[in-house]
Amino acid sequence: CPNLTLMYSLSVKPLCSVIGLILLCVGSLAQGNKPDQPNIILILADDMGYGDLGCYNPQSKIPTPNLDRMAREGIRFTDAHSGGPTCIPSRYALMTGRFASRKPMNFRNGPLIEPDRSTLASILRDSGYHAAMVGKWHLGFDPYLQDTPANIDFTQEFFGGPLDCGFESFFGMHASLDIQPYFYIRDRHAIAPPSQPVNASTGKDEDQGWNDIQGAFWRKGWMSPNFDHHSVTPRFFEEASRVISDHQKKDSNQPLFLYLALPSPHTPWLPDEKYRGQSGAGSYGDFIVQIDELIGELVKQVDQSSLGRNCLFLFSSDNGPVWYDRNIEQYGHRASGPLNGMKFSEYEGGHRMPFLARWPGYITGGKTSDHTIEFSDLLPTFAKLAGFAKPGQKISEDGYSFFQILKGETSKSPRPAIVHTRNCIREGKWKLIRKPDQKSNKTNYELYDLQNDLGERANLSDQYPKVVSQLTKKLDTLLQ
Repeated sequence: CPNLTLMYSLSVKPLCSVIGLILLCVGSLAQGNKPDQPNIILILADDMGYGDLGCYNPQSKIPTPNLDRMAREGIRFTDAHSGGPTCIPSRYALMTGRFASRKPMNFRNGPLIEPDRSTLASILRDSGYHAAMVGKWHLGFDPYLQDTPANIDFTQEFFGGPLDCGFESFFGMHASLDIQPYFYIRDRHAIAPPSQPVNASTGKDEDQGWNDIQGAFWRKGWMSPNFDHHSVTPRFFEEASRVISDHQKKDSNQPLFLYLALPSPHTPWLPDEKYRGQSGAGSYGDFIVQIDELIGELVKQVDQSSLGRNCLFLFSSDNGPVWYDRNIEQYGHRASGPLNGMKFSEYEGGHRMPFLARWPGYITGGKTSDHTIEFSDLLPTFAKLAGFAKPGQKISEDGYSFFQILKGETSKSPRPAIVHTRNCIREGKWKLIRKPDQKSNKTNYELYDLQNDLGERANLSDQYPKVVSQLTKKLDTLLQ
């Protein structure tokens, strides 16, 4: 108070009034600030199935104690969907908040994310976060890095990647671990050019039952001298750990957003020696055991740091597993759980994903939510978490915030329709797949009631032609 003499001369009752007024003003100022922004760590597995985790599939042959613990301590979503049944569209939807079907997913013509488009990283950066990424990008760079390495100057900067999409730091790869050239990128530069030829590695293994694109599979191409397929997943966890440690050393109140995009258990399936034989699902399952343990170590590091006082962990996978009927028969393990289909499929096994959210002190553990969510919903949800979005503001073309679910509330309304692919739409309990037949120039339809037929066994298109017509029109309208 500028006039202390006046304050001392006040009687007790007026003094309380003045103090109350001061506290009211301070409270008003505090309310004008953004609420406490949680640190956010988003971990995305690659090609992991709905039925691989024990918390989704009690009959799983793969021990996943750390992810199961995350489920016990947070929310387990049972109707969560990636941005599509393959790597690229999933990552596009995740980053941009829009359906990948809205544009061709081919980055031969350049990076997929437009320069002026908001992303998960950019909205958090603009809200005061430090945004860091480690792992697999797979949304394109300029130049096109899957071209013949002789046509690329690897001493130049690469554009269109994470640093041009809102991230302030990046360590990772341009694409999957079975797609050449094989080399690491830090920020915009190759750490070492892919200057050495590498032969293809066949995944075929008669003993384990793998075909040519399973197991230890990667393609022929070029590799940098410091690159080793076996060490990539552990290296990414080391880099993620370093990001957390470095951020903590800053001793500031700036929140952290870390996106850890794993290249595993996508092929090649290369578990370290200590994990081999630790599952009942061959090298695929052993690789997941290793991933689960490394996630547990990362969670422990955060919990023991200052970041752990307010940290939201999210875990999911980009699409379904590469797991065939013969693998189910051999191992007795259903990587897609009760779902039909796998990676590349428009059936639920291709895009319905494990999705866990853990936020100690904010989320009461042991919850299960059947609220439908899709990767495009993360952008508006993060905007709410960061205080970026105002009430009623629409900042995502196709996404809908599920912030209220994280707060423990019940959703007031179901999520609007989801476009899984250009020929697949979901609304409420109904899911429509249209299958053009180029030979007959006809289109066949499959309609499923997911509420009563999660395994998509009974095609109801003939019984409900009006539903087929309505969903077809809605799909075409959304795609326009």
